[in-house]
Amino acid sequence: MAKYVLIVDDEPNIVLSLEFLMKKEGYEVQSVSNGEEAMQAIDEKAPDLILLDVMMPRKDGYEVCQELRANPSWKEIKIIMLTAKGRDVEREKGLALGANDYITKPFATQELVEKVKSLLG
Repeated sequence: MAKYVLIVDDEPNIVLSLEFLMKKEGYEVQSVSNGEEAMQAIDEKAPDLILLDVMMPRKDGYEVCQELRANPSWKEIKIIMLTAKGRDVEREKGLALGANDYITKPFATQELVEKVKSLLG
C-alpha cells in the first residue's frame, strides 16, 4: 500500500510542484492550503508524512506541528517543515516543536524527495 503524504501550503505553484514530485514517487497525496484544513484532514486520515509550510493563514505550521506532537496517536507522523524563513532560530524552533526535518524554500527537488524517502523508509 502506498504511503500517504499530506501537503500543507498556501502557495498554489508550490503545491503543484510538490504534488507532482510525490505522485511521481508513488505516494498517495492530498493537499490543503492552511493549518485548520490540515488538522481536519489529519483527523479524517492520518498521513505517514506531512510537508508543512510554516507561514500560512489561520493556523501556521508551528501551531500545527505543536498540536500534532501533543496528541499521542499522531506521534508517528513524520513532519518536514518548509519555509522561506531560513534563519537558524526558525529552524531550531521547528525542530524543537517536533518536526523531523526542516527545508528552506526554494529547495532542491531531489533533496526533498530523498528526505521524504529516508523518513518513510
